[in-house]
Amino acid sequence: MVEHDALTATRDAYDAAAPLYAQLFHGELNDRPLDRAILSAFAELVRAGGDGQVADLGCGTGHITAHLEELGLAVFGIDASPEMIKQARHAYPGLRFEVGSMAAVNVADGELGGVLSRWSIIHTPPQELPAILAEFRRVLAPGGHLLIGFSASDGPSHPTQVFDHAVAPAYRWSPDHLAAMLRTFELAEVARMVREPQPTDRRQFQEVQLLARKA
Repeated sequence: MVEHDALTATRDAYDAAAPLYAQLFHGELNDRPLDRAILSAFAELVRAGGDGQVADLGCGTGHITAHLEELGLAVFGIDASPEMIKQARHAYPGLRFEVGSMAAVNVADGELGGVLSRWSIIHTPPQELPAILAEFRRVLAPGGHLLIGFSASDGPSHPTQVFDHAVAPAYRWSPDHLAAMLRTFELAEVARMVREPQPTDRRQFQEVQLLARKA
């Protein structure tokens, strides 16, 4: 089955890269004030909405999960890669990390005040993304917030584009196209942040973070 093969290949690739990722991304936010700002806004909105639990889906080695905890959120991380979760548990033993899938989150309907999906959809084949977005909607409480980060395609005429990711096959998305997809799942865009590529960036694509609210 194609979907199974894609997931297996991505998981295996991140398992192999986990120790390197732990080194590369530790302290990543120190030089990213805009990312810190939108994460702070996300945390404030979740707290204002009732301070429900937050899931960091595709948490990798856990550094963003830990940052959200520092911002006062009751947060836990999920990743498909057992080795990534191993790195996260070692680095942040006081936090909860689980091996799992963002297509089938092990929480009840409407249980979460927030969902973070930071560059975790980029390895999802386009035909599988609607099921992921439906799961985001399912787990969010009414009024809950989603913050989703991804690399932008070259323009509105390119809803999705394949790009050469160092670890596994990946996809870029048109921000307008993805925002429209979110609306079909009653996830209304609240704000978006578009960061232009910098000379020191590994990939010269726009980075987009969409903030949405469940109706």
